[in-house]
Amino acid sequence: MIGSIFRFTAAVALTFVNAIAALVCIPFDRRGKLYHGISRFWSRNVLRVCGVRVRVRGAEHIDRSRPTVYVSNHASMLDIPVVVAGIADDVRLIYKKELERIPLFGWGLKWGSYIGIDRGRGNRAVRSLEEAVAKIRGGTSVLLFAEGTRTSDGKLQPFKRGAFNLATRAGVPVIPLTINGSYGIVPKYSMRIRPGTVELVLDPPIRLEGITGRDAELRLMEQVHAAIKRNYLDQ
Repeated sequence: MIGSIFRFTAAVALTFVNAIAALVCIPFDRRGKLYHGISRFWSRNVLRVCGVRVRVRGAEHIDRSRPTVYVSNHASMLDIPVVVAGIADDVRLIYKKELERIPLFGWGLKWGSYIGIDRGRGNRAVRSLEEAVAKIRGGTSVLLFAEGTRTSDGKLQPFKRGAFNLATRAGVPVIPLTINGSYGIVPKYSMRIRPGTVELVLDPPIRLEGITGRDAELRLMEQVHAAIKRNYLDQ
């Protein structure tokens, strides 16, 4: 328990220190490269202090020459640093705008190069979606958690359509990304951090040229869910 408290405290301290560094660099970082570099530095150090190792399968499917939508399951608060540290691509997080209310951390999200989505209804939600689509088409690779929230029992949950609506509108390749092992390290509703290994499994990209509409979104959702289910280990 003492070790877990130390790991959690160290991870929180690193988060706020790196949030300050990110806020300082934002005015001088128009393309977001430095911001992403700080995010990777934060991710690697958070994983280090938590005793977490990352193993990657399918890295050959990454193509940094074009934007990609990575669609993943979501099992732990460590999933973000695991993906940022483990995927050799300039991946930008798609996050819910409510997170912008968190002091320092949320401000870094709001003013940085990550992409906020308003999950409500109305003009603001539509505008935030259009901005996300434009950034992806402009060359930005992104990470989306298809379940919408972390699993509470270690099992793969049904997917929500939002990630696939965004992917089909952007019209770029989708890579199913399976995260195995993170639930056992930090389950939902727990602050206890257990050292361990997380495995990332990347499937071949699914090409979307010319695919649009609700039926296309549902077919894509079924394809991605089947791919992740095939690789997923109940935790």
